[in-house]
Amino acid sequence: MPKEIYLVKVGMSMTEGMVSEWFVQDGSQVKKGELVYALETEKVNLDVDADYSGTVKHLVEVGVTLEPGDVVGYIFEAGEDIPDTLAGAPAAASAETKREPEATAPVPAVAAAPETVSASVAASDPVVSQDGHIKSSPAARRLAKELGVDYTRVAGSGPGGRIVEADVQAASQRDAVVPAAPAEIATGPEPKASPLAKRLASERGIDIRSIQGTGPGGRIVQSDIENAAVTGVSTGAAAVSGPRAGERIPVKGMRKTIASRMHHSLQESAQLTMDMEVNMDDVVKMRTSLVEEWANEGVKPTYTDIVIKAVAKALRAHPMMNSQFLGSEIALMTEINVGMAVALPEGLIVPVVRNADQLPIKELAKETSRLAIAAREGALGLDDYAGGTFTVTALGMYGVDSFTPIINEPQTGIMGVNRIFDGVEWNGDKPVKTKKMNLSLTWDHRAVDGAPAAEYLVEVRNLLQSPYRLLV
Repeated sequence: MPKEIYLVKVGMSMTEGMVSEWFVQDGSQVKKGELVYALETEKVNLDVDADYSGTVKHLVEVGVTLEPGDVVGYIFEAGEDIPDTLAGAPAAASAETKREPEATAPVPAVAAAPETVSASVAASDPVVSQDGHIKSSPAARRLAKELGVDYTRVAGSGPGGRIVEADVQAASQRDAVVPAAPAEIATGPEPKASPLAKRLASERGIDIRSIQGTGPGGRIVQSDIENAAVTGVSTGAAAVSGPRAGERIPVKGMRKTIASRMHHSLQESAQLTMDMEVNMDDVVKMRTSLVEEWANEGVKPTYTDIVIKAVAKALRAHPMMNSQFLGSEIALMTEINVGMAVALPEGLIVPVVRNADQLPIKELAKETSRLAIAAREGALGLDDYAGGTFTVTALGMYGVDSFTPIINEPQTGIMGVNRIFDGVEWNGDKPVKTKKMNLSLTWDHRAVDGAPAAEYLVEVRNLLQSPYRLLV
């Protein structure tokens, strides 16, 4: 009997998805472990490998929205009769049968790369998918990080030109990776830019050499191109991109997912928010010292990093805040994995700092930096999204003093980080100028009452007011 190819489910919250690309043509051969199709969901893209060897027959076309578990094709073993057409294609999960790739928060390949492909290295750009992301397997990206190889400069030999482990290994052994040229403006070689930025610049007729990059290390990113297109200015700095008055913006992709989940979160849980003022004098001093001490290593901890560490450490003493309300029971999590909200032009995503309570501040700062950069470049893997037990979200950089963050279900709490401002404390009758900040804690009253939630917030405040406790 032919073996089914299923639309795989990614995470508990996935409700629909589609085949965005078939790597194996209808009627062609595939080996077990080779990539067979690309899955696109509301927030995640991934590549799916074959569980069997044989002849692939497609049951659904690219772009049809289906439910997890639907059969999208079959693999026929040697000797089996293969019909010219297959009946029984699953019905679409919704009327929206096509999605724009740009409306999602894609994650490149997650399936294991075939081990039999031969490696090749070239100085030209690697293959870029329709949504502007470099086609590469997670195993290849992990190996590239370990070996210090810039995988964005490696030509892929996997299905559809994807970069696989063998390509990275060959690049490392041959020392043939071409380093990226430093960014130059207006004239000279093409500057560092993300694949999506390059594609947008080409589509819109923008000379990418005239753009000042605002990404990591001066890298030109999508928003820089959009700014230049909207304003006609090539600096990419200080310009504001986004929708214009009179436009109607379709609610789909990531925006549709965010709208649905935030509305569901408010409907299904009893959310309350409380604020608490924190004296940040010692945090400011400690951070200044750490930035100077770690400058040569390129590590620059942020105030949000320090709050994440305090939040995680406080969760040890208040496990009810590190829980999930499951209706008939409350599940206390065994790990403390803190999600960090990252704003993208198309919406908000929440990669996860795993075991945040166990990470030294230096390592935590490295991890949050990695996650933020990967999020903005569309290079997060599934593991980067999974397993969050509590979330931290920051609006302080916008001058916000207080806000009401919405819980990232099924978690019990989320901490909002506000701006640091000049405050006053009293030393007897004498006013003393201090640095202060408000924390905004939203919690699910179904799982935790107000008093224990306040006790948790007090613990976070106390850790921030004695921040050197976070170093041990």
